[in-house]
Amino acid sequence: MIPLNKRFIALLVSLLLGFVSVGCAAEQKPGDIIAERTKIVLDTLVKQRAAFSADSAKLDQFVQSELNTLFDREYSARLVLAMHSRGVDANKITAFADALINTLLRKYGAALLETDPSTDVKVLSETALRNGEMIRVATEVHRRGGAPIPVDYLFRQNNGEWKVFDVIVEGVSYVQTYRTQFDELLRRQTLDQVTERLQQGQIDVKN
Repeated sequence: MIPLNKRFIALLVSLLLGFVSVGCAAEQKPGDIIAERTKIVLDTLVKQRAAFSADSAKLDQFVQSELNTLFDREYSARLVLAMHSRGVDANKITAFADALINTLLRKYGAALLETDPSTDVKVLSETALRNGEMIRVATEVHRRGGAPIPVDYLFRQNNGEWKVFDVIVEGVSYVQTYRTQFDELLRRQTLDQVTERLQQGQIDVKN
């Protein structure tokens, strides 16, 4: 198993790759789109490395532009919040989702620039779940001098498109990781309070 910090960097890279890869029509296979798009994303990170290193705002803009369009933020955030999302206004869910993503980018965004140019993603399989309502795509991230990292993407249809709502790296789920952390916080504070603390950088998200 790779170290926690390296695994988290892999998770962040995988989040970006997955979310950039999946704004596809329902008739397109998510696995095919991942295979097609990951090379483009990796090439962008490599070719724009100097520009992104010199101006972190450019890297943030690149990531945000992709996540905003293609990541099912609200659904993913509701899974993270679990029972704490019941009856909560969609705007508050979105605010929490944005605050969490922004916190991750502040803490680990620069790590995206450490991506090895030789990194390659191999799609292994697609598995239909819940009678085809969801799809799990199993992949491996191959790196120079390192063992392949298993990364699974969970998709669901949203307005006729397949979108990612969870990424699982070495068996560690993005949703489950933060559900555990924020359940503890939300038992003591309101969602508004937790969101505000995230926005102000007062919560150290787990890795």
